[in-house]
Order: sequence, then C-alpha cells, then structure tokens
Amino acid sequence: MGKNDDTRASYMLGLRIMADFGATIAIPAVLGAVIGVKLDAAWGTRPYVLIASLLIAFGLTALVMRRKVIAYGEEYRKLVEKKQP
Repeated sequence: MGKNDDTRASYMLGLRIMADFGATIAIPAVLGAVIGVKLDAAWGTRPYVLIASLLIAFGLTALVMRRKVIAYGEEYRKLVEKKQP
C-alpha cells in the first residue's frame, strides 16, 4: 500500500466509526423516547415510563458500544500494523 492508500484507509475507518457510533447512540435514544412518551400517554404515568425506557436504551447502548469499541480497536490495530515496515 502506498502512503495515499494508507491515509485513505485511515480516513474511511474513521468515517465508518463515526457513522456507526452515531447511529448506535441515536437510534435507541429516539426509539426509547418515542415508546416512553406513547406509553406514558396511554397509561397516564408521565414521565416515569419515558425515564425508564431512556435508561434501558442507555444501558443497551453502553453494552453495544463496548463491543463495537473493542472490534474497531482491533481493526485499527491491524491497520497500523500493516502500515509499519
């Protein structure tokens, strides 16, 4: 690989991580909020179900993020090792 290919691979990995982490954080938070608001409205428990659903979403997001951080760390390590002579 040339220097430009190495740089491009690093940038592409960074963009992929950014997009993946953004979606991993945003989707559960939005779904938790929507479900919590609808259930609170239906059950008249405002805002307890919303808070509970957001806490559940946060916990699940933390677990998923931990796995992804480990996987991306390994991928980055391989990319760096490939660059070194």
